[in-house]
Amino acid sequence: MKITAIHSAAIPIASAIRNAYIDFSRMTASVVAVVTDVKRNGRRVVGYGFNSNGRYAQAGLLAERFIPRIMQADPQSLLDDAGTNLDPHKIWACMMANEKPGGHGERSVAVGVIDMAVWDAVAKIEGKPLYRLLADRYRDGKADDKVFVYAAGGYYYPGKNLTALQDEMKKYLDLGYSVVKMKIGGESLSDDLKRIEAVIRIVGSADKLAVDANGRFDLKTAVEYAQALAPYGLFWYEEAGDPLDFALQAELANHYEGPMATGENLFSMQDARNLIRYGGMRADRDWLQFDCALSYGLVEYLRTLAMLKENGWSPRRCIPHGGHQMSLNIAAGLGLGGNESYPDVFQPFGGFADGTPVEQGYVGMPEVPGVGFEAKAALYKLMKSIAG
Repeated sequence: MKITAIHSAAIPIASAIRNAYIDFSRMTASVVAVVTDVKRNGRRVVGYGFNSNGRYAQAGLLAERFIPRIMQADPQSLLDDAGTNLDPHKIWACMMANEKPGGHGERSVAVGVIDMAVWDAVAKIEGKPLYRLLADRYRDGKADDKVFVYAAGGYYYPGKNLTALQDEMKKYLDLGYSVVKMKIGGESLSDDLKRIEAVIRIVGSADKLAVDANGRFDLKTAVEYAQALAPYGLFWYEEAGDPLDFALQAELANHYEGPMATGENLFSMQDARNLIRYGGMRADRDWLQFDCALSYGLVEYLRTLAMLKENGWSPRRCIPHGGHQMSLNIAAGLGLGGNESYPDVFQPFGGFADGTPVEQGYVGMPEVPGVGFEAKAALYKLMKSIAG
C-alpha cells in the first residue's frame, strides 16, 4: 500500500462580495488529490482536500515543500502500525519535518489541504464515512446523526439594499436554517444597525442572528458596537478585533455580556491555547471557530480539542468556520456544537451533500465513504479532473 501521486491545482472562487476587511474579487483555493494504489469496489482510492475561503491557494508551498516530502518518504513509514492503511499522524509528521515552530501563517493552510485529502483516503480505505471512523477512533463509536448548521451570508455587495438583504435571509429560512449570520463593520454603525434590524424583522428574533466584523475594529470601535448590539440579544458577536489581539478580546468581554465568537484565523493549537489563556473567552457562553482546513488539518485539530478539554471547555462550544464537509464530519464524529454553512457563495465548495435537506437548522450525514465529496456532484466533478 502506498501513495502513488499527489496532484494539486489552484481554483478561482472569485466573487463581487466583500466583508469589513477584504473583497473576494481574486480569491482562490487549493485542491489536492492524494492517489493511492488501493482499490475498493473496483476503483482506485483517491483522497481529496481543499482549503477554506478567506485564504488564498498555496500552490508554491504545496509544490516546493509538502508534496515532495511525502512522495520522497519510505511508503512504509506513512502506514499505520498494522500496515493496512495510511496513518494521518505519520504523514503529518513527514510534512512538518524540518519546519521551525511558530509562524502559523500560510503553511498551515497547505498542510491542512493535504491532511483533509489523507483523512478522506483513510476513511475510504476502511469503507466508512469519515464521521463514523472518527467516532469509532476517538469517541467510543458514538456519532451525532445530525449537526446544527447556520447560514452564513449577509455580505456587502454593490447595489445590495435592505430589501435584497432581507430576501437573502428569507431564502435561508426557506431552506431550513434557523440561524443566519451577516457581516458588519463595512459601513457606519448607524447603517449597520439598520441592516441588523431589517434582518431581525425577517428571522423573527435577534437570537437567530449572528454578526461578524471580520477583525475590523480597534478597541474603541469594538466597544461602541458592543454597547449598541447588547440590547438585541444576538446569537453571537464575532471577531470584533484582530484575531491575535487577545487583550482587545479580553477587554471586550467586560463590555459585552452576550455570546461572542472568534478563532477562525488562529491556525495552530498554540494560538488557540493563547486565546483561551489570554483572550477572556467564557466557556459557558462563547463560541470557538477554529477551522481544520486552515490550521494544519484534523491532526492538529485533535490537539486543539485535547487542549480545550484540559482547560474546561466542551467540544460543543466549537462551531468551525468554513462551511465545508470536512468540518461537518468532524462535528458529527467528535461531538462539536455545529458547523458553518454557505448556501450561496464559494461554490462548488460551499454547502453539503446534494439532496440532503436542512431541517429546523440541522443537517443529516450521508452514508458515503470518506468525507463525502462524491455526494456533491459539482465539487466531485472538479476534484476528479484534478486527479486525472
